[in-house]
Amino acid sequence: ETNLGPRHFSPFPAQSSSPPKQSKSRKTPKKKKEGEEADKRNQEGEMAESNSYEEQRRRQIEENRRKLDELRLHHLSAAVREAAARPKPNPKPKPKAPPPGELRRSGRVASLPEQPNYLKGAQQRDYQGLYADVIWKGPTDEERATAAAKAEELQRQIHRIRWPAFVKPITHACASRAYFMTIPKQSTEYLPVHDEPVVVVDEADDESHMMYNASRQGRHCYLSKGWREFAVDYDLENGDCLVFQLIESAKFKGLHF
Repeated sequence: ETNLGPRHFSPFPAQSSSPPKQSKSRKTPKKKKEGEEADKRNQEGEMAESNSYEEQRRRQIEENRRKLDELRLHHLSAAVREAAARPKPNPKPKPKAPPPGELRRSGRVASLPEQPNYLKGAQQRDYQGLYADVIWKGPTDEERATAAAKAEELQRQIHRIRWPAFVKPITHACASRAYFMTIPKQSTEYLPVHDEPVVVVDEADDESHMMYNASRQGRHCYLSKGWREFAVDYDLENGDCLVFQLIESAKFKGLHF
């Protein structure tokens, strides 16, 4: 073995034999100047492009304004506004048609004698087809007052003798059109509480069957289902008066005035 002897350590670090690495080089003043010139050229190009756009836009606006002046659209719109704001004149009133004159007839018809009017004085039908010319004319105030006085006098004489009585004046609708007859409220306290068939007897003891309808929710009591036939059979007219006397729980005595 070869003895190399004791090792000696140096206090200084050993230097490498390879050349030292060079640090990155910084930009030189020449390259920096070239970059600034390039940026300046770019800015000038952008400004030139912007100026060309503004110039083109200005020329377009001037061209449009020139066309509007040639077409005189400003004056036309002003004239339209003035015409719309101007008040409209009142419309001319239409002339009235002249009144109808005498009917023109041919000589052959005019030479004939006057023909009779067969409709004059004939009975007129109401909307239900009933002859009601007398009923429609109605009685005079004196006739109505006379019938009411007679009925009230009889009612005072017979009332509470045994059974109560009430007076029912007959109107045009009740005599010619209605299918029921309402009963005065002051007489309902003596009548049945529920619906019930009743009989009306006249002076000759002829019976007429009807249906008594009791009061419901504040409504009037009334006679139905037979009242229309009763009014027609006894030829009831506007202005007549009937006196009804309750002679049994479901039986009335009817007197006609």
